[in-house]
Amino acid sequence: MVVLWLLMLRGIAIEFRSHIGNPMWKSFWDVTFCLSSSLLTIFFGAALGNVVRGVPLNEKGYFFLALWTDFRVSANPGILDWYTVLVGVTAFVTLTVHGALWVRYKTEGALHERAAQVARGFWWMLAVLTALITVVSFQVQSQLAQSFAARPAGYLIPLLALGGLVAMRFLPGERSAFLASCVYIAGMLASAAFGVFPYVLPSITDPSHGLTIYNTAAPGYGLRVALAWWIPGIALAIFYFTYTYRRFAGKVQLDEGAH
Repeated sequence: MVVLWLLMLRGIAIEFRSHIGNPMWKSFWDVTFCLSSSLLTIFFGAALGNVVRGVPLNEKGYFFLALWTDFRVSANPGILDWYTVLVGVTAFVTLTVHGALWVRYKTEGALHERAAQVARGFWWMLAVLTALITVVSFQVQSQLAQSFAARPAGYLIPLLALGGLVAMRFLPGERSAFLASCVYIAGMLASAAFGVFPYVLPSITDPSHGLTIYNTAAPGYGLRVALAWWIPGIALAIFYFTYTYRRFAGKVQLDEGAH
């Protein structure tokens, strides 16, 4: 419910901001957009942390989580504990750097410089959090070590993320740095997915109660129908994004006095 409200507030802020020219009105919706966007990144990051850590699934595949218990990773965890909060903060810092690199790429002048400064400042925090979350994730979820040990080629995925992290800081081009941040995000998400495979939601109490790609898969007919619809759907999405980015390519021309 909270996530739904945050998504609505983002859209409302974009729509309502320009309805009245009063600076206080615009500032209010700017703050609303900023706060709702920031909280969404933290909430989605915490949700990813719950997936990697696991939840107390029973033999029927059901579970209940309080918002928090004692903030420890134990057999009775909450939605928020020290690990999921850490993942949420990492998600926030990641998308802060990612967004700042995009703004730097698309703008000029004072806003361009401010975005570059934000990206440089938060990059160091991101580097520390990346190292920290990598170490603690292997301690929290034993399935990660088992997956990488069973398929050593999977180590190429976190190496790809590491390459993107380094490249976004040291590549000279604005576009190259932004694309490097995309590689970093894709590599981190793919590393998490590879690490918990074949689970889609591990059980923190009994591994046999975990939800896997096998015991949660839809019947074969449903999967074939979904694939048949997914192919034209994703092709349409690719066409739309390609057209949009080409249509709005280049630097954004800010109005006089914009900042």
